[in-house]
Amino acid sequence: MSIVIPEKELPASLTPAEAVEAAYSHELTEVASKLIRGLPTLIECDKELAPYLFMNIRDRLRQAKLQCIYLDGRQRETQGAIPMGLMGTMIAQLRDAVRGVTERRVVVLPHLDLLTTSQGGLTSEAREVIPLLYENPELVWLGFKDPSFPLPKVIENLFPHWLSILGVPRNRLRYLVTQKESRKFGKNFSPWQLYKYVSGVNAVRLRRLLSTLEGEDYPADPKRVFAQLRQATLTNHMEIPNVDLDTDIGGYTKVKQKLRAEILDVLQKRDRATEAEEIARLEELIPRGMIFWGPPGTGKTYFAKAIAASIGAAITIVSGPELKSKWVGESEENLRQIFHKARQSAPSIIVFDELDSFATARGTYTGSGVEHSMVNQLLTEMDGFHKDELVFVVGTTNFVESLDPALLRPGRFEFHIHIPYPDDDDRRAIFSIYNKKMRLQFDDAALDYAVNRTGNRYITATGTAFSGDHINAICRAIARLRLREGITGPTTPKLIERALTEFDEKVELHEKDLPVVATHEAGHFLVSIFCPHHPPPEKVTIQSDMPWAPFFTQFRHEKKRIGMSRSEMFDEITVLYGGIEAERLLIGDISTGASGMGNPNSDLSRASLFAEYMVEVCGMSNLAAPLRSFRDHKGDRQVLSGSMAEAIDRQVNTILVEAQAKAAAILAKHKETLIQLRDELIEKKTIEGERVQQIIDDLRAKYPNDVGAPGPEVRLGAGAGTTTATDTAKSATHDKDKSSAAKG
Repeated sequence: MSIVIPEKELPASLTPAEAVEAAYSHELTEVASKLIRGLPTLIECDKELAPYLFMNIRDRLRQAKLQCIYLDGRQRETQGAIPMGLMGTMIAQLRDAVRGVTERRVVVLPHLDLLTTSQGGLTSEAREVIPLLYENPELVWLGFKDPSFPLPKVIENLFPHWLSILGVPRNRLRYLVTQKESRKFGKNFSPWQLYKYVSGVNAVRLRRLLSTLEGEDYPADPKRVFAQLRQATLTNHMEIPNVDLDTDIGGYTKVKQKLRAEILDVLQKRDRATEAEEIARLEELIPRGMIFWGPPGTGKTYFAKAIAASIGAAITIVSGPELKSKWVGESEENLRQIFHKARQSAPSIIVFDELDSFATARGTYTGSGVEHSMVNQLLTEMDGFHKDELVFVVGTTNFVESLDPALLRPGRFEFHIHIPYPDDDDRRAIFSIYNKKMRLQFDDAALDYAVNRTGNRYITATGTAFSGDHINAICRAIARLRLREGITGPTTPKLIERALTEFDEKVELHEKDLPVVATHEAGHFLVSIFCPHHPPPEKVTIQSDMPWAPFFTQFRHEKKRIGMSRSEMFDEITVLYGGIEAERLLIGDISTGASGMGNPNSDLSRASLFAEYMVEVCGMSNLAAPLRSFRDHKGDRQVLSGSMAEAIDRQVNTILVEAQAKAAAILAKHKETLIQLRDELIEKKTIEGERVQQIIDDLRAKYPNDVGAPGPEVRLGAGAGTTTATDTAKSATHDKDKSSAAKG
């Protein structure tokens, strides 16, 4: 079936009443049939539509010789000269209708919203009305409900039949556009293309919008007239964002490819389709619910805005906690209103930020319990979508594993996409975008430094990796610094570091602490050189500009790999013991530096966690490889027999003792080099770059058998039937790629 309608087949003119009949004839026939059979009916519709629906139903009832009483609250001459107000007049009319009628009649209640409060409760006047509504069984009620107002149960129960009229059916749209109006859309008028922009607009309002369209007849490109309609159909709190998926969002190539392949390309094909059957087939393929999950600040909401901009959709962003209310039923009503307004403004996208704040798995709530009802309401609204309505729901969350499983099944939030922290290429692209927007004048060296300075080896002051929001903040800080100092030349690496650390509180070492800290860091540095399965050092400092790591040893960054070998994990533990063993060797005493005063990220804590995971999870010990992990999903050791727990502890202790002994042996053998490194650190405070490579080369030349590339290793990968060693170690040490880069 072709979607193009010849102009001569369209109506020459239309009145609002004719438009209502053309759009809702099936629904109105059904309502009239219910009323004739004595079944009270409630119609939920826009206020402006209600009078036209009533007049149509009244004419149908007259043909069945059934009289209507319309209680509109207007003052009648027979009611006396004393004004009673709209509500008082309505109550008087209702009392007369109930107590003065013996034959069957239809009583129309056009203003039910006047009986309710904003929370859906009863007004003081309504308490007088309720008994009248149930007093006369001969009356048949026809009520009109505004979608913006909830009804209390006592009024809902009066109407066994409900009907919701929102927008117009797509197959009726061709009867609501006149010949003159169709010329504004070009020579080949397609109501299917028009429906995308007016699916949530009722027939009366649609006629008003179409009759006021501006522009020439038969334009070559109807974009202008569609833009007029798009702007006119936006409801409150809805906007069309101006975010380009390519030019405004840097990096994330795989995420963009998935969005295009799964959503945007399908929608474009739908818009270009010329057959109704093809459009219907493509609409079946489009996922309406999406979950964007990942850590904070990575651009989950920004991606939703980019999708909206790509398809010309309005967007509303709702914070999960904002929906909750202390009043019974109001939270669910808030949800319903959001969906109603989105459908009125279709095409549209609803973004539920922090979806996990109310949509966690049912049965796990610790709050008031309103979350259970909110999840049910959300499921009801999503199941009520029509296939021809372009309304999408996006949920963003940092904890996708906590969401209710019912939300994640196909047909609801079936499209899941992970938006992680940006990698090197992503950060480079993000920096390049802000460099252009803020005119920061990064040269190649500065861009390379910015990318490396925000990489996996560094963490933010809050202990996380650098996200897109962090990069934005860094670029704004650079722009402010350039503005304050009147810098007009290129941004240098030094300027970037100043922007990052200028106002941070820096740790000043006491003179007595200086040799201890220098010895400790020199120990990490030296041991790593002689551990062939550990990344070589890149930098060691005892005067860092980073408040979260005032002194550290940094190691060469490695791309993410599938897993780690036992030798690599063992050398990781050995290097962690390098600091405390250097103190023991040169000072004859040990400090609290390795323990971090109980810090879970300290050298000793991380060494213990590595050893425990080697034994309990990875099977890297003399015990039989575990058929299942000895730890539960929270990471705590499960209840074991006394002998098994003792055996595990012995194996863990053996690994730690061997690693500690290896670190001590390396340092004892190269004590002279350790002293030289300590003294150089005390003098220069930082050793990095070419100087580090020179030290490694000198030691390799002097000890060729001790400093060399590691041999082939058997790796524990994802195919081992359990979590990879890399993943388990990361979970234990708060991401090894970041924390192991700075051993302090």
